[in-house]
Amino acid sequence: MFVYSVKTSKAKIAALVIAIAAVAVAIVLIIGRGGEPTAANDSVISYKASNAEERAAFLSQFGWKISEDPVEISEVIIPQDFDAGYVEYAEMNKAQGLDLEPYKGVRAKRWTYNILNYPGLEELTGSVQANLLIYDGRVIGGDICSLEQNGFIHGFDFPESAVPQTTSAPQSAVAVTEQTTAGATGE
Repeated sequence: MFVYSVKTSKAKIAALVIAIAAVAVAIVLIIGRGGEPTAANDSVISYKASNAEERAAFLSQFGWKISEDPVEISEVIIPQDFDAGYVEYAEMNKAQGLDLEPYKGVRAKRWTYNILNYPGLEELTGSVQANLLIYDGRVIGGDICSLEQNGFIHGFDFPESAVPQTTSAPQSAVAVTEQTTAGATGE
C-alpha cells in the first residue's frame, strides 16, 4: 500500500473549495440555460415543437391561447438571399432570440394557428394568427399577425395593451413551396 501525505493550510483548502464551487455554479448556469435563447423576462424558453402539444406549449409560454387544430401547415424554404421584407422579418425574429441566418436555403414547415386571446380582438377568432417556422422539431422563427387590412405583425411576446399600431407584414416573409391541407391536424 502506498500512502501520500500533503501538508496544507486552511487558506489553501478554502481557496480550493471556492474554486470548486465557482466551477459548479458555472456548470449549472450553462446546463440550466441549455444554450437556449431567453425571453425578455430572462426565463428559459423551450423551443421544442415536434408535436402538437409542444407547439401549443411553446406559444403558451408567451401567454397565447390557440385553436387546437392548425389552420394551415405549409412547407417553406427560407430564402437564400433576403430581400428588404425578409430582412425586416429576420430582424424581428432576431430581436426575440431566433436567428434565421443559419437557415438560409433550408426547407422548413410553417404551422399556422388561430389566436384566441389577442387583447381587444378575442371576439374576432381567426383574425389574428400565430405562425411557427419549424425545422427539425424546433422553432426557428415565427410571428403573431393580423389578417385584417392594414393589419400588424410582431414577435411572440404578448402585448401589454390592446391592438398595436398598424404595420404591414412583409409580403415575402416566407416563400411557400408546397402547401398541405388547410385545417389539417397531422403532425
